[in-house]
Amino acid sequence: MTPSGRAIVPIAWSLYDFANTIFSFVVVSSAIGLWLTAPGQFGERDGNFLVSVAIVASVGLNALVSPILGALSDIGGRRLPFLLAFTLACVAATAFITSGSATTGLLLFIVANFSYQAALIYYDATLRIVSRPQSRGRLSGIGVAIGYLGTIVSGLLIVLLDVELADRFRFAAILFAIFAVPIFLIVREGPAGRQVNRTDVTGSWNQLFRTVAHAREVPGLFRFLVGRFFYSDAVNTVIVVMSIVAVRAIGLTEETALLVLLGLTVVAVVASFGWGRLVDRWGPRRTLMVILWSWAIGLLLGGAALGFGASPIGLAMFLVAGGILGSGLGGVQVADRVFMMRLSPPERLGEFFGLYGLAGKGAQVIGQLLYGLILLLFFDTLGVGAYQLAVLSLLVTMLIGVWLIRPVSDLWSGSGELGPDEGAAPPPPSLMPSQSPLEPR
Repeated sequence: MTPSGRAIVPIAWSLYDFANTIFSFVVVSSAIGLWLTAPGQFGERDGNFLVSVAIVASVGLNALVSPILGALSDIGGRRLPFLLAFTLACVAATAFITSGSATTGLLLFIVANFSYQAALIYYDATLRIVSRPQSRGRLSGIGVAIGYLGTIVSGLLIVLLDVELADRFRFAAILFAIFAVPIFLIVREGPAGRQVNRTDVTGSWNQLFRTVAHAREVPGLFRFLVGRFFYSDAVNTVIVVMSIVAVRAIGLTEETALLVLLGLTVVAVVASFGWGRLVDRWGPRRTLMVILWSWAIGLLLGGAALGFGASPIGLAMFLVAGGILGSGLGGVQVADRVFMMRLSPPERLGEFFGLYGLAGKGAQVIGQLLYGLILLLFFDTLGVGAYQLAVLSLLVTMLIGVWLIRPVSDLWSGSGELGPDEGAAPPPPSLMPSQSPLEPR
């Protein structure tokens, strides 16, 4: 599956998925929300809102700079140095979140989550150098599945070692650092491009507008990115709030909620392999459409489950909804980054992945802010009903995303991902390889 012919290369690449998913699960999806909404910190109503504010601040800032970061990596031709820098920043900030006051911890979480999100730009773009076009869906699926194994391993260790909530941040930082090492030791990039200078940095703020213009030239790419903005609203928000909902709305204990989420992660691991194979067989577009429709069903069931609380009916509905959402969560990551590659010319991969990151991060800003505001405004009067209203609001944006990407084709030959007989359209003249990635039209 890899151009190098060495199995250790995709293994090392996949282990980074294992490492960063530990941060995503232990810190973003579990510990930070429970820690900030605890009575000794900000409380349930204000804590929920401040979690949303932290996500909006960290992801929003990252959204502003992600196209620029991607474009600068295209100039230098290297992604791994950027990946290393942001990984170290994330690990360092995470380790000290609970060392001071709740306010200090909130600020450190903003730094950690910003760095985590920035690192993903470069990690996703390295998929091209460790895989072949015909195996990209499978390797993407393997990476996501191994990433979810990171969730399982870290969650089981927390339960078996009885790691206290405040200690989970340092625990996650240590594991993230350990399992991130292989990608930097084993994966090798091609020759470096020219040196990035100060003019590149200052001039790159104009790159966003050129990137949007370039994206409009590729058949279906801009519509796909707008659609991704809407369906990522639901996906990214659920990742952040699922532990809070399980504990505060359903009424599970922290330990039970963790075990339930681990069980649902197993579903995601198994499903990721299946989704990866479907991407290679059906193509990323058709696979993604199936996943998003399943998510719409899962959100409906999840919203209904909150009305029954911890009763047998409520728990059963919650588990079914969680299984559907867990399966689709892995599938979205497998399918849409391959879809993005199908729509991207090779010489603009980093540039367009920056825009891809911008769409997802912008969606998380809007979705998380809407979710937090609904709870802030309606929690005192509706109680658990405010959680229902917040969860079901995500369904609307999910359906808008489905509608937007439905007519987009994944058969654009200009990406270099398809054989000559498979592509639907040649690359526009302005996207031919002879053009510099930052050259204005």
